[in-house]
Amino acid sequence: MTGAIRIPDGFVDEIKARLNPSDVIGRKVKLRKQGKEWVGLSPFTNEKTPSFYVNDQKKMFKCFSSGKGGDILAFVMETERLSFLEAVEKLAEEAGLSLPKASAEDQATYSRTQRLLAVCESAASYYETQLRECQGGPARDYLQKRGLPPQSWSRYRLGYAPDDWRQTYQHLHASGFTQSEITEAGLAVDSQKSDTPYDRFRGRLMFPIEERRGQVIAFGGRALNQDTKPKYLNSSDTPLFQKSHILYRYKAAREAYGESAAEGLIVCEGYMDVIALCEAGIAYAVAPLGTALTDTQLELLWRAGPEPVLCFDGDRAGLDAAHRSIDRALPGLQPGRSVFFSLLPDGLDPDELIQTQGVAAMHQALQNPMPLVELLWQRERDAEQVNTPERQAGLEQRLMQAAGVIRHSTVRAAYERDLRRRMKDYLWQRGTVRRQTGAFQAGQIDPRQKVTEMSRLRGLGNLVRAIDNPHLIETGFEALAAAEFSNPDISQIREALLTLYQAESGVDRSRLNSHLIAQKNMRAAELLTTYPDVPDIVPGGPEEREWLIALEQYVRSDGPEGPGSVSGEAFATAEDARLRHRLVSERQARATRLSEAAEKADQD
Repeated sequence: MTGAIRIPDGFVDEIKARLNPSDVIGRKVKLRKQGKEWVGLSPFTNEKTPSFYVNDQKKMFKCFSSGKGGDILAFVMETERLSFLEAVEKLAEEAGLSLPKASAEDQATYSRTQRLLAVCESAASYYETQLRECQGGPARDYLQKRGLPPQSWSRYRLGYAPDDWRQTYQHLHASGFTQSEITEAGLAVDSQKSDTPYDRFRGRLMFPIEERRGQVIAFGGRALNQDTKPKYLNSSDTPLFQKSHILYRYKAAREAYGESAAEGLIVCEGYMDVIALCEAGIAYAVAPLGTALTDTQLELLWRAGPEPVLCFDGDRAGLDAAHRSIDRALPGLQPGRSVFFSLLPDGLDPDELIQTQGVAAMHQALQNPMPLVELLWQRERDAEQVNTPERQAGLEQRLMQAAGVIRHSTVRAAYERDLRRRMKDYLWQRGTVRRQTGAFQAGQIDPRQKVTEMSRLRGLGNLVRAIDNPHLIETGFEALAAAEFSNPDISQIREALLTLYQAESGVDRSRLNSHLIAQKNMRAAELLTTYPDVPDIVPGGPEEREWLIALEQYVRSDGPEGPGSVSGEAFATAEDARLRHRLVSERQARATRLSEAAEKADQD
């Protein structure tokens, strides 16, 4: 049965890569070359003046007389009245690819996938309804403050997850979905204290995430209470969803791009940034899902258009993110395939820029994006002073190492020539190289004195151990997110730690220090940089368990799991005081047992 065949990941993309739209469509429509495109009479209307365009580079067609458009699959489905799988089968044969046979296992997997898609779609509809109900008031207020009117909410299928531990689960279960289907789709989390799972998303503005064909497969939720951590929460990876393989609003953006004169999609960092750009008439915008761009996401961008523009805030954190994107993009550069950058002014993101300076300012910021080679040159040039022959050699070495990762030999050679020319021009403009020396300022405080003071800051040691042993972050992520530190500087360090970890940008003291300085948290940066080195902690070892126990003292003792829950947002109960007392007693007992075991091991 064709409907039970599981289409492997990348199979459809391979079909599109092998077939030119002008060849497939040209068998039904008489096309003639016009510049970069092919043009002909619409197959959907009776027109006399051609308004039907095909672009092989963008892999798209657009019919202006009927408003239809899309890729070759959409064309075959529309003109031959085929289902998606029937169109895949037809074009696969034309491309010389064999469609996988349907086994019993394939059929079971297909059926399971359809059920998971159905539960996600049901949840999306439920969240949309809740946004307009009484309890959706906080989400409506937030959208109004961000300047998004009610008539736009449906366009992006925005919703609201009720601020209740099990309301969404109960609705989906009553709609006919099983407990395993709801949890496997990432909408609920199994409880260790109850047979009934609890909702993953609670009290959040909801953004549905669609796969490349437009079906809802996951969600992103923004906290509406400023004390709720994390501020943005995505679905965990599921059989339907791997966040590193998806871009928010990719299908809609690709369709809008096919109608534009742009050279590539616009990439920004957040859901609301994408929506703000769409509302401003720039509908070909996408966003990664809280992570740095991955190789898979870059390939998606390049399939849509040859020169995507990565749009970042113009502050230190935005510049760091842009620099990381350089390293990700360099290996895949090819003739006609690159990446451009737009660093927005005043540290604003696209939504803020549009809100404060208007749509025209956003369009202007995107008009002249910076080529990748220019930003690469600036990054390496500014890494250190180039005031000695040795440092000049170091600059040249860094530039050549960066260019050396480009796989395409011609592009690699072009980069090497361009970067050497830039360096030569730069050194010539500087004139005579002057050695600059620095001296310690009088009255500097001995760092050891600062360490003595820091040792009295409760909680800082827990964070530093996680920073210097990043595997602890994954182990205790929810505890770190729920922990409450009395010292605001330590809280700032924790926020920076979680921000970099969720962005998958690498966590170490240097990056955290740069992030804190960019946020003007100078005292927090000083605490972090002057804290002494901590010993390595072996994954799964007793030191890791001791670290978790030490961290738990900062976590509120409430939630659906009972005392000591670190499953997400706070959950107050009438018996909170008594439960907390019991939790403290249990932790003290565990700590005593670990200490006694350690002493016994030393004696043995």
